Amino acid sequence: MSQKVLWWISVVAVLAAVLLPDMFGYYALTLMVLGLVSGFMYPVADVTTRIAYYVLAVLLPGIADAGGERAVPNDGALMDIPYLGGILHGFLTNIAIVIAGVAIASVLLGVYNGLTAAGDD
Repeated sequence: MSQKVLWWISVVAVLAAVLLPDMFGYYALTLMVLGLVSGFMYPVADVTTRIAYYVLAVLLPGIADAGGERAVPNDGALMDIPYLGGILHGFLTNIAIVIAGVAIASVLLGVYNGLTAAGDD
């Protein structure tokens, strides 16, 4: 399975989570597993890209909620856009779960490679 196919499956799962949230109860788990599988099968070799994944995993949900009250979720500026605001907010929030899965896989691969490195360094 290629990386592109995994990302297309992830986008379809994210859209299903946004448009049909009551149809399936484990969207977050599914999205995280898709991210982990993508991260383990196709590790990010470039350090800059890995850092971008880490930053996106942390900041993307905040960007989706930007402009709202800090203590109240789902009230950001995107929610003020008629009809599409909720879809955009949900898409950004759910794609952040996939990105977090890739970031977690990247960290775990880095730890594994550090533990199994040859030599005494």
